[in-house]
Amino acid sequence: MRALKTLLAAGLLAALSGIPAYAEITVATAGPMTGQYASFGQQMKAGAEMAVADINAKGGVLGEMLKLEVGDDACDPKQAVAVANEMVGNGVVYMAGHFCSGSSIPASKVYEEEGIIQVSPASTNPKLTDEGGPNVFRVCGRDDQQGEVAGKFLAGVYRSMNIAIVHDKTAYGKGLADATMASMNKYGKKETLYEAYTAGEKDYTALVSKLKQNNIQVLYVGGYHSEAGLMVRQMRDQGMNTVLVSGDALVTDEYWQITGDAGEGTLMTFSPDPRKNPIAAPLVKAFRDKGIEPEGYVLYTYASIQVFAQAAEAAGSTDMDKILKVMNSTKFNTVLGELGFDSKGDVSLPGYVFYIWKDGNYDYL
Repeated sequence: MRALKTLLAAGLLAALSGIPAYAEITVATAGPMTGQYASFGQQMKAGAEMAVADINAKGGVLGEMLKLEVGDDACDPKQAVAVANEMVGNGVVYMAGHFCSGSSIPASKVYEEEGIIQVSPASTNPKLTDEGGPNVFRVCGRDDQQGEVAGKFLAGVYRSMNIAIVHDKTAYGKGLADATMASMNKYGKKETLYEAYTAGEKDYTALVSKLKQNNIQVLYVGGYHSEAGLMVRQMRDQGMNTVLVSGDALVTDEYWQITGDAGEGTLMTFSPDPRKNPIAAPLVKAFRDKGIEPEGYVLYTYASIQVFAQAAEAAGSTDMDKILKVMNSTKFNTVLGELGFDSKGDVSLPGYVFYIWKDGNYDYL
């Protein structure tokens, strides 16, 4: 009914103005466009805008142009639900979002109820697909996969050292920290300290002092770059050489802007860097020509939009049920490589690897 009213209104306006009516298909991305994690929102926005522009330049989808809506959830669960409802009102048929797991999970309930397909480029908490509806997918990995890799690494490389695991109490941060700790314990290494911290603070000296008192030599942070960056700086201020290890929420140049040289040697897990994929080279150049570095989740968001375009074309429709049949049975050629989805909606792409920060950049360890 919503779509019919929109179409009738567009047709009436065109008739009155004498301009032909052109149908549009509305897709969206949503994430932290403002706030302390805005660098990730900007990654998603850049990827979605380029994908929509490229698809439209080739004729759109089903002969119609794509229109992009951008939602700002600030990584807040309540705001994410409000954004999801706003997207429903805007006639969105596909959501390439959200970023934070704590946003994607509650928003997914709205999308399921309203018949909107959701493909997150970045939300890694297992609950998103384990408990989500048939409309929920992701093109990134899962924290149980990421935690398995990180925990095994910590247990093997730092077996004789004192390791602390801390988290920010979010669905992403705590989920990743717990998965990493479980994996590390499985491989025979026990943590010296397990603590929670509050995201958004500027002073972590109390936590750092506790780490120092316990002679912590390796700190695993289940959380985001903004807090991890402050922690490593404040550890260096207290004369600590503790190695900071974290997950995929450090894949932003903003981490180094916070840490400066204190970030040297930071380790993190992330999927294989899609910028290094030969098939991505022309797109990477196109982004750089526009002054955009396609780091982190830029190309993951681009791929999310590619999946929709290919699935809708194959289905011959934007109807959710028809597209879902395609998504559940088809491989898609994307900037990330060929990918498909399992019965839960998780992606069939290579898992996690380790990176190290050096001289302001991250690369494979």
